[in-house]
Amino acid sequence: MSGYQDTARRVIETEAAALNTLGGALDDRFDAAVARLLDTKGRVIVTGIGKSGHIARKIAATLASTGTPAHFVHPAEASHGDLGMITSADTVLAISNSGEAPELANLLIFARRFDIPLIGMTSRMESTLARQSDIVLPLPQLSEACGTGVVPTCSTTMTLALGDALAVALMEHRHFTAEHFREFHPGGKLGAQLSRVRDLMHGADELPLAPLGTSMSDALLTMSEKGFGVVGVTDASGALEGIITDGDLRRHMTGLLDRTVEEVMTRDPRTVESEALAEKAVGLMTMPKPRITCLFVVDAADAPPVGLIHIHDCLRVGLG
Repeated sequence: MSGYQDTARRVIETEAAALNTLGGALDDRFDAAVARLLDTKGRVIVTGIGKSGHIARKIAATLASTGTPAHFVHPAEASHGDLGMITSADTVLAISNSGEAPELANLLIFARRFDIPLIGMTSRMESTLARQSDIVLPLPQLSEACGTGVVPTCSTTMTLALGDALAVALMEHRHFTAEHFREFHPGGKLGAQLSRVRDLMHGADELPLAPLGTSMSDALLTMSEKGFGVVGVTDASGALEGIITDGDLRRHMTGLLDRTVEEVMTRDPRTVESEALAEKAVGLMTMPKPRITCLFVVDAADAPPVGLIHIHDCLRVGLG
């Protein structure tokens, strides 16, 4: 098996060296491309055929999820009506290692005819794509990692990295944050990790609350009606004074119904802010001594609770 590992290491080392070469070759044309994309009023239309097309799809997806509206247009489909997706407000990012992919021809003609800004990404500066582009992002002409020189490996790795570099440069200029990313990426584990407590909490109308002085018999009715297994105890202003959980009930079983809520409650309970990440709520609920299943959501000291988050709400979206 060592022979396979040797091959793998050679490929990885060759592609890593290609990336280093690409990084060293960057110049003012990259700055010009970023400026052009920042000035785009419409969308970035990313296009390419074959392996370049696969990379183009990924670049378009990365741009779109990081604050730069982008769309992949297949160059062959463009010749059969999809040119209508491209407007004068857009910028075209065309990718072709050779710069001579015939499938790109009609799209390039369309871009030139209607004066649509064109950024080309190619390794051949004498190619048709390079000559027609307003800005060229050159890829170093390096041997592929396959050994035969015909399988796109180093070239596609560099293209992908250059696309990522564009996306991150645009991100940083726009001060694009994790919260912005969540807006475009609400699904999956990452979306769950970036959820806010306010996204998952139950609102004020669902809260199980009882004011100081409430009998435990009435508090138990509230606990049963709301179904969270807890009751929050509030003062005259509505601020949270304490909480009653199943554990509190077990500790005060003797004469429980003859007591009032303040005799049973745990004072100064853990709370969480509505703008906090839901992961923080999970951490607070799973802290030792004791672990709890609910947190009241309180946004300011001595302010009434605005919601309640249950551990099941977090588990439902993949947290915990």
